[in-house]
Amino acid sequence: MRVPYDLKRKNYYRMKIGLIGFGRSGKAVANVILQHPDFSLEWVLRKSAKQENMVVRDFIGVETQDSGLIYSIQHTNISELLDRLPVDFIIDFSSEDGIYFYGEEASKRQIKIISAISHYDKEAIQYIKRLSKTVTVFWSPNITLGVNYLLLASKILKKIAPWADIEIVEEHFKLKKGISGTALKIADKLNVNSSDINSIRAGGIVGKHEVIFGFPYQTVRLVHESISREAFGNGVIFAATNLIDKEKGFYKFEDLLLPYFNE
Repeated sequence: MRVPYDLKRKNYYRMKIGLIGFGRSGKAVANVILQHPDFSLEWVLRKSAKQENMVVRDFIGVETQDSGLIYSIQHTNISELLDRLPVDFIIDFSSEDGIYFYGEEASKRQIKIISAISHYDKEAIQYIKRLSKTVTVFWSPNITLGVNYLLLASKILKKIAPWADIEIVEEHFKLKKGISGTALKIADKLNVNSSDINSIRAGGIVGKHEVIFGFPYQTVRLVHESISREAFGNGVIFAATNLIDKEKGFYKFEDLLLPYFNE
């Protein structure tokens, strides 16, 4: 695949992105992509017919040369769309059944897939793993770079000091129900009972996760706090940049982060 500016090759190529899903998270991701010099947002595909045929940059309110339009799944054939507007990556912020709409075409055309869907059932997981036999597939239920760094760093520290006391604290806005899915994932990876997760609900907190390691004479705290949904966009950019040279296969965020720990 062609890559962004390379001093040796002396050429410049903006990676072409197709975004599926245009809810609050999808809009935030589109905002980040539109402002990044190495990426071009070719189109947005959404379930609803609202804003159909609007230019994404005009809807978001970002000054850029990208002229991608908003399309509706109701009136769009994915094969025809990809014929007219080919992309290097499909970014999925839609729903767990969205993968069935574009998966086969992406595989056939060798379009790398980045999925940020929070949950897939067993059948969908089997499906994306089947796709990964012919194309690059990346899936991260929480695609923020910081949370995934926190998770990996916590796992490494747990291996170093398996005897340390571990406490998990998650904070979110007052109306959020249930335990944070991210906190549950952290607990699962660190072998901490979900009943021991400390949940705080107050005001308009976007999201904060803290892992506390208690040693006899010291304490280590790993903290990640989300400020806005644009953090998802930063995660997408990181994933796409690190997947450029990856061969077909199924990748998680940890697969992209581990090489940095080994340098």
